[in-house]
Amino acid sequence: MAHSLPRMAGGSASPGVPGEHEENTARFPDGFRRRSAHVSVGCRCRYHQGVIAKRKQELWDALAAVSPGMPLREGLDRISKARMGALIVVGDGPEVLNVCSGGFLLDAAFTPQRLSELAKMDGAIILSSDSSRIARANVHMVPNPNVPTTETGTRHRTAERVARSVAVPVATVSEDMAVLTVYRGDEKYQLESIPNILNRCDQALQTLERYKSRLNEELASLTAHEVEGLVTLRDVIVVLQRSEMVSRIAEELRHHLIELGADGRLVRLQLRDLMAGVGDERTNLIRDYAPDGIEPGDALERLRALDPGEITDPDDVGDVLELGDGNSVDLDQPMQPRGYRILARILPRLPEPVIDAVVRKCGRFDKLMRASTTELAQLAEVSEQLASVIRDGLSQQAQSSILNRYQ
Repeated sequence: MAHSLPRMAGGSASPGVPGEHEENTARFPDGFRRRSAHVSVGCRCRYHQGVIAKRKQELWDALAAVSPGMPLREGLDRISKARMGALIVVGDGPEVLNVCSGGFLLDAAFTPQRLSELAKMDGAIILSSDSSRIARANVHMVPNPNVPTTETGTRHRTAERVARSVAVPVATVSEDMAVLTVYRGDEKYQLESIPNILNRCDQALQTLERYKSRLNEELASLTAHEVEGLVTLRDVIVVLQRSEMVSRIAEELRHHLIELGADGRLVRLQLRDLMAGVGDERTNLIRDYAPDGIEPGDALERLRALDPGEITDPDDVGDVLELGDGNSVDLDQPMQPRGYRILARILPRLPEPVIDAVVRKCGRFDKLMRASTTELAQLAEVSEQLASVIRDGLSQQAQSSILNRYQ
């Protein structure tokens, strides 16, 4: 299949309590910081990645408009089944009219039947930006001939040049091959048949289930190590690697769901069920272990920017949390969580201000585990009843984690 879009694309941590600077220094030794040159390069890379991501998102938005269940897709399917060709521009602004010649003005409500009838003429069809109206028909498109194109057929060469010249989606239907192609800027995508996409979704779901099962095992192991005070950097990095792979598979599935449109309801339900809680676990994991001042959103953005080879390298993943010196990380370095993840796990509906207050008071997870109900109740955000619930939840989590680990 000829398309340029790859298939595999989805508050700062609270400081320790005053007087515990030495403990924070012990958690993150000197030298475990990313060098300034790496930060500068990372900023430039993130800028270019942001530009690329914006272009990809524009294409996915265009694909959503031609997904099954949308009126425009029904019209394109009717044209394809009739073995006709078509060039359709979605947008009728001044920049589009500047590359139009001839044709006639319609300004009629859009229907799939009207679209297929108008496709019997040789010219392009111009729709409004929301595809709700047919603005013009039988239009001759005259984009700049110096705009480069990789296509060979006249219709597709014109479509690609228009898409690169004007910031609007352009769709074509091949008369000979009955193939639908969408162009947006420098990106293009050739639509697949629904059965083929569903087969891809089935394979991706099976892979996602296996990776999610493995992630759950690693999370359970990490929780047990946290309770026992035996967490190392290796444990944290393994969970980050697994969660990132799960998120990337889910992102690929979401792209398939855009193509499936209304035909992807069941796949969408399965994906939602498998990904429940994964995003929160990742965010709280970074809040637990990242040095002060590292925003979870920034760390996750850097993690997403790693290529498949880098995501398997512990050094690269460690640099995401700025735990490396630019050369290597000590995977056996002891780590001490703050307690965000455990608190969110034992009480999923616990308000964020309460979690922040508890973490600020205790500073570290081992102190949180030793905190009594009376100490927790001294916080303004925590009532005596809530303090008792938190204390019981921590005790139950500790018992269940250790029992599950040694079963």
